[in-house]
Amino acid sequence: MAGPERLTHLDDAGAARMVDVGGKAETERRAVATGRILMSASAREAIAAQALAKGDALAVARVAGIMAAKRTSELVPLCHPLALANVQLDLEVVEEGVRAVASVGLVGRTGAEMEALTAVSVALLTVYDMAKSIDRQMTIEGIRLLEKRGGKSGDVVAG
Repeated sequence: MAGPERLTHLDDAGAARMVDVGGKAETERRAVATGRILMSASAREAIAAQALAKGDALAVARVAGIMAAKRTSELVPLCHPLALANVQLDLEVVEEGVRAVASVGLVGRTGAEMEALTAVSVALLTVYDMAKSIDRQMTIEGIRLLEKRGGKSGDVVAG
């Protein structure tokens, strides 16, 4: 019996386990996550102008984030492999750097929160990789779930 105080990825003896979702109904699910990378003005300007030696950072980061969402179960040990219906990743150059927002949708027995968070994380890591020749002091921060829709636990929207 899972409650808010029980960690569902641990069995009664405290050993790690994959949660059994076999008996759960398939429902439409959606998750949205965000994060940002802070950087120097010169790095931000180079990204905005597509002037990095490695190419268009936002285009590459978008593809990297989408690929990461699809492979989340290979990266996070207890995640279920999911048949994602869609992944949208928006990257925007903002005053302090780059902001990422990932939206993931599917019909399934478990949610897509980890996939959305993974998409944002890998997209921002890719921006770092592509711009590190200009700024090695970039900071990735604020990666968090904005909303989750569907499933037994209901909808969650960040405040």
